[in-house]
Amino acid sequence: MNTEAWSDSYRGLDTWPGADILKAIVVRNQHALTAVEQALPALSSAALGIEHAIAAGGRLIYLGAGTSGRLALQDAAELPPTFGFDGALVLIAGGEQAGGSAQEGAEDDELAAIQAIDRAGVSSRDAVVGIAASGTTPFTVAGLRRAREQGAFTVGIANNPATPLLDAAEVGVLLDTGPEVLAGSTRLAAGTAQKVALNALSTAVMVRLGGAYDNLMVGMRPSNAKLYRRAAEIVQAASGSAPAQAQQALMEAGGNIREAIVMVATSASLAEAQAALARHHRRVREALAELSVRQP
Repeated sequence: MNTEAWSDSYRGLDTWPGADILKAIVVRNQHALTAVEQALPALSSAALGIEHAIAAGGRLIYLGAGTSGRLALQDAAELPPTFGFDGALVLIAGGEQAGGSAQEGAEDDELAAIQAIDRAGVSSRDAVVGIAASGTTPFTVAGLRRAREQGAFTVGIANNPATPLLDAAEVGVLLDTGPEVLAGSTRLAAGTAQKVALNALSTAVMVRLGGAYDNLMVGMRPSNAKLYRRAAEIVQAASGSAPAQAQQALMEAGGNIREAIVMVATSASLAEAQAALARHHRRVREALAELSVRQP
């Protein structure tokens, strides 16, 4: 197994100066980025399937254990504040407590994974992404197989080729990061590749579903003063309005950036902006195009 292999390149690691250890880890992480880039065709297929599932009313469900599960938790946790998306769920071996501490042995529990999939009511409407560096983690493999049996669109992300997780998925994504600087410590290069892949995958899907206008976070929820200022700046940039006008529209829209942009840019009322966005599945560009055409 590549991720467990001992590399002669790091022989005598315990005798190296700290600066050399740091450099080796950073260089290996650069290789991890190359591994993600090589997986772009598979990631594109995965993104398309997830997009279709969510657009049809389904959920994005992550499945993992250990480091992979915690990376999934981190990715999912950012979707509501960044994109206003509440349809993500994480099923992690060992349950919620595994999010902050290792739950040894939980990753071997196949029955727990099957039960978690069943309790979540996974169906053909959903997309399920299983992540495991080894590609053999029993919890993740069993859960993904169960999800596929239920008709869900399934994606498997692993750091070793020809593994059960990749075989179990409709779309297998291989992040071939190879041996770690610290042999077998897949929180390093393998974890970096998983983090980048999950970030890229979820962001691409959310952007495609209307979570951005140009490269602006129009689905962001301004939950504090800093984010409210950022939201006003987004409205101003997207609409070409003055700061005061952007702030006023944002207040009128109750902090909804999409609605504020459409109101300011087209002189529409709040109700008109909401209706146009609803007709175009929250996509700002399409709503602007419709209301701009209607203007005298």
